[in-house]
Amino acid sequence: MTYCPEPNRYHQNRFRRCGDSALRLPLISLGLWQNFGGVNAFEDGRAVLRHAFDRGVTHFDCANMYGPPGGSAEVNLGRMMRTDFSAHRDELIISSKAGYEMWPGPYGIGASRKHLIASIDQTLDRLGVDYVDIFYAHRPWPDDPMEETMAAMADIVRHGKALYVGVSSFSPERTRRAAELLRSEGVRLLIHQPSYSMFNRHIEAGLLDTLGELGVGCIGFSALAQGLLTDRYIDSTPSTARASERSSFSAEFLSEDNLRRVRALADIARRRGQSLAQMAIAWVLRDAGVTSALIGARTVEQLDDSLNSLNRLDFTSGELAEIDQYAQEGGIDLWRETSSL
Repeated sequence: MTYCPEPNRYHQNRFRRCGDSALRLPLISLGLWQNFGGVNAFEDGRAVLRHAFDRGVTHFDCANMYGPPGGSAEVNLGRMMRTDFSAHRDELIISSKAGYEMWPGPYGIGASRKHLIASIDQTLDRLGVDYVDIFYAHRPWPDDPMEETMAAMADIVRHGKALYVGVSSFSPERTRRAAELLRSEGVRLLIHQPSYSMFNRHIEAGLLDTLGELGVGCIGFSALAQGLLTDRYIDSTPSTARASERSSFSAEFLSEDNLRRVRALADIARRRGQSLAQMAIAWVLRDAGVTSALIGARTVEQLDDSLNSLNRLDFTSGELAEIDQYAQEGGIDLWRETSSL
């Protein structure tokens, strides 16, 4: 059956300017890190993307190594672009990234010009599009000269293969240097993609201020702390099965201290008339310096629950003070070492 998007889709999301640029992103964007790879049911992912667009989500975020196997999330997204979204390409912001290992040998990983140019060409082929809207340096590589990396990223923009450049998991210092190098090439650093949640607040210690000074947007990923900040851990003894199923979720996250704080936060959410996931997403968006919250969803029901956080984004000062008692470091940031390089 031919997909016909919801006519009133733009009444169902809100948009925020990305830093000092003219681009606006939806407050909630959809990431394809999990659930859209070759091991997942294609029609399940297709239903999620369709429903996201029906609810005004115009930004789909991918990376060359998302899957598993690596590359398969881009292949599946490309298939959905052809079957469902080809007539709506100009309504969408499609992003991808490169930097983690993708193929054997020294050129399949890193931040060299060789790796980045090959990666964007492969990404465009898998997606079946002429360009991506945002192309990210997926992580810092201290042994690779940033001058070479950012010159390659600028060339990717000049050659029309990407409209904007982003970085992910860069320290404040590296972010500032990346912005300077791109500016010297006549290209803007549009956006930074760090991990950010109630249990992982490292970006408040300098990165958000740096982005504000530079006029760079921020799209926070893992707002639900890889699923820890959801209702599944409130009332029952947690299972460690999920930790064995996904490398991004460790059994160590289920410490008694974390679970105590999850339950306390869930109680605050209930008093606000929200699920814990909804409050966690709204909390990430409380700072106007955060352009968008990047979420994942395995089912349409999960997606709806997350998007319904838009029904209440305001917090009283008392609520924020109470949340701060429990929104503390939870040892769940898998990218902390990388982002401090």
